[in-house]
Amino acid sequence: QVQLVESGGGLVQAGGSLRLSCAASISFVSINAMDWYRQAPGKQRELVAQITSGGSTNYADSVKGRFTISRDNAKNMVYLQMNSLKPEDTAVYYCHAVVGIPYRLYWGQGTQVTVSS
Repeated sequence: QVQLVESGGGLVQAGGSLRLSCAASISFVSINAMDWYRQAPGKQRELVAQITSGGSTNYADSVKGRFTISRDNAKNMVYLQMNSLKPEDTAVYYCHAVVGIPYRLYWGQGTQVTVSS
């Protein structure tokens, strides 16, 4: 069983920044990719950013140029640096991991991000 624990959410004004962190309970050697998803009230959960085991990154169009995903292999941590935040970024942000073959999927408990206008 893999545990993912997010931290770093909070309330920020529009234009501000936050950094989310996700701690994984296993080594990144076993993880194929780690992602950040978000879910706003009344909306479906959506992929925000992904980083693969090879270091490739992908972003949702809505956050390109504002958000940056990164990882620290030694600490088994993944980060989401969020700059120029907008009210529409308000959501619960979830850390997600794709582990092993066949793939097993794991989710964190989520952390609330609220951006005020």
